[in-house]
Amino acid sequence: MEKLTDLLGFETRYLVYPLVALVIAGMVRLMIRRYLKKWTARTETDIDDKIVQTLDSAVLPLLLIAVLYFVSNLLPLRPEVISWIQRGLVIVVLILLLVPAARVTSHLLESLAHRRPAWQTYLRPLQNLSTVLFVLVGIGLILRFLNVDLSHDGVRVVRIIGIIIGAYVVLKIIRLAVARMEQLVQDEDPTHQSESEKRAKTLGRIINSFALIVVLGVAVMMILSEFGMDITPIITGAGIAGLAVGFGAQNLVRDIISGFFLIFEDQIRVGDVAVINGTGGLVEAINLRTTVLRDLEGVVHIFPNGEIKQVSNRTKEWSRYVIDVGVAYKEDVDYVMAVLKEIGEGLVKDQTYRPLILEPLEILGVDNFGSSEVTIKIMIKTLPLKQFVVGRELRRRIKKTFDEKGIEIPFPHLSVYFGEASKPFALLLQQASELSKAASNRDGGSDMKDEI
Repeated sequence: MEKLTDLLGFETRYLVYPLVALVIAGMVRLMIRRYLKKWTARTETDIDDKIVQTLDSAVLPLLLIAVLYFVSNLLPLRPEVISWIQRGLVIVVLILLLVPAARVTSHLLESLAHRRPAWQTYLRPLQNLSTVLFVLVGIGLILRFLNVDLSHDGVRVVRIIGIIIGAYVVLKIIRLAVARMEQLVQDEDPTHQSESEKRAKTLGRIINSFALIVVLGVAVMMILSEFGMDITPIITGAGIAGLAVGFGAQNLVRDIISGFFLIFEDQIRVGDVAVINGTGGLVEAINLRTTVLRDLEGVVHIFPNGEIKQVSNRTKEWSRYVIDVGVAYKEDVDYVMAVLKEIGEGLVKDQTYRPLILEPLEILGVDNFGSSEVTIKIMIKTLPLKQFVVGRELRRRIKKTFDEKGIEIPFPHLSVYFGEASKPFALLLQQASELSKAASNRDGGSDMKDEI
C-alpha cells in the first residue's frame, strides 16, 4: 500500500474506498434488477414494483456521493473548506435516504387506500403528515450533524418552519373537506354538471379562499411574533372590526351558514319538489343567502336560509304516488284488489311508463270504511318528479277499467223530502184529497183520476 501511495502521489485509500463503493453499489443494483424485479413481476400488486424502483433509483446517486466524498480530499483546498464540502455531501446522503423512505411510506399508504376505499378520506391526510414527519426528522438530523446550537436562533428557526408546515397541513385538510363536500352533491352523470354541483364548487372556492386568507394571516402574525414584533395592536384591531361586522350583519351571517349546511348536507337540490315552511313547489335556485321556490300556480317564494325551519323533499332519490281507491260496499274487495293488480301490471308493461317505474304497484289492502265507500290504499314507486305523470295515468286506467267491469265508484247522494209539518204542503194535500173525493162521487172517479 505504501509503494502504491508513493507511486500515485496520494494515499491509496482515496482510490481503494471509491472502488469498493463502486463494487458494492454494482452488486446491490445487480441484486435488485436480477432477483427483486423478477420477484415483483410475479406479484399482482404494483406496490412492490414502486418500492424496488425507488431503491434502484437511489443507488446511483449514493454511489456518486460516496466517490465524491473520498475524491474531495484530493482537491487543492484548505482543510476547513474540504471539511464543509464533506459535511454537505453527508447532508445530501441523509436527504437521499429520507426521500426514498418517504416515498415508500407514501406508496404503502396509497396501496392501502386502494384496497380500502372507505379509508381514503383518512389516509390522504396521513400521507401528507408522514411527509411532514420525514421533513422534520431530516431537519433535526441535519442540525444535529452541523452542531447547530438550538438554544436561541435555532429554536426560532425551527418554530418558524413548524408554523409554515402547520399552516400547510391545515390548508390541506380544509381542501380535502371541501373536496368531500363536492363529492357528496355530485350526481351519477359525469357529462352534466347539475346546479347543486355548481353551487358546491362555488361554495368550495369561497371556503378555500377564506381559509387561505385566515390561515396565512395567522401564520404571518405568528412569524412576526417570533421575530420580536408586537402583534397585539393588530389582533386588537382585527377583533374590533370583526365584532362590528358580526353585530351589523348577524342575519346575513346566519343565512350564509344555513345555506352552507343546506348544500353540504344535500337536503334539497335545484329541480326537486319540496315543502319549505309549509309551502310546496319546485326548487329553482339555492343561493348562499336565499332559496327560491315556485309553486304550481307559478308564484315564486323566496326564503332566507336562516329562516327555514322545516324542509320536506318529495323527490329525493325516488318518489311514491299514493292513491285511496273508494268502492261501494256491495263490491267484493278481493276481486277489486285483483283488478287493481292487473291494472298495475299493465302499466308496468307499457313502454312509455316502464322507464319511470322503480317498483310494481303495491296494494296495501283495505284502509278505511267510509260513509259510502270502502277505501283500498295502493302506491307505486317511481323516479323523482315522475310520480305525478305515473299517478295520473294510473288513475285514468282505474276509472276506465272499473267502468268496463261494472265496479261502482260511489259518489255522494242527496235526497230531498218535504216535511209534513209544512203548511203549504199540508194545504195542497187537503185540496187534492177533496178533488179526488168529489170526482169519485160524480162519475165513479175514473174520469177525474185521468184528469188528475
